[in-house]
Amino acid sequence: MNSKRVRGGSRVRSAVLWDALRAVLDRITPEAGLSDVVDVGGGTGGFAVPLAELGHRVTVVDANPDALAALERRAAEAGVRVRAVQGDAVDLPDLLGPDAADLVLCHSVLEYVDDPDAAVAALTGALRPGGSVSVLVAGQIAAALHRAVSGHFDDARRVLTDPSGRWGEGDRMPRRFTRESLSELVGGAGLRVAELHGVRIFADLVPSGLLDGDADSADALIALESVAAVHPVLRDLATQLHLVADKPAG
Repeated sequence: MNSKRVRGGSRVRSAVLWDALRAVLDRITPEAGLSDVVDVGGGTGGFAVPLAELGHRVTVVDANPDALAALERRAAEAGVRVRAVQGDAVDLPDLLGPDAADLVLCHSVLEYVDDPDAAVAALTGALRPGGSVSVLVAGQIAAALHRAVSGHFDDARRVLTDPSGRWGEGDRMPRRFTRESLSELVGGAGLRVAELHGVRIFADLVPSGLLDGDADSADALIALESVAAVHPVLRDLATQLHLVADKPAG
């Protein structure tokens, strides 16, 4: 995907993730040059359609029929084909069969599922040996930082001490993760952690208006985010944690 197509703050917030996805696809794509990609909870195709534009065979599995209808319209407008399948993450092997994908995306899904362990096991079952999963989740430490910066100090303390990383009854996020808890989750499904990135470390702290009219500032912030994304301390402060894990080939 050409990041220049997304302007201002949105471009900054997505740049690190797209760079990571391109690197994964370069590493795992078969010699024929195309990968089978499954996007679980992919909704209206924010990732699926650009990946299809790159030539990959893409399937979106989502429980929302309205989102899938919007996906099909979006794909048609882009002149690409994306397969739409209605269902939940835990049903992935039943819906697609085993060893169906070279890459499985699971972005902003594990925070909401009833059983994250069962969901990751399903992702693993649909993945071919040697394939990878891309998991994006909300970061627990960032939530505490953001609540504290907003003056909600008790909330920040609760985020850090609550097992689910929630700040209270009014918190709309059912679950947040740390680097350790996310790595443990995918490891329990037999996957090997390959990469871990922090996504939106500084971007959510910068007023969007500062970036929308200044391409040079946006480019500079993207460069900063790219370095910070793999920094062993700063990445844990990211709004979202992005983990790439591989299924053993043998």
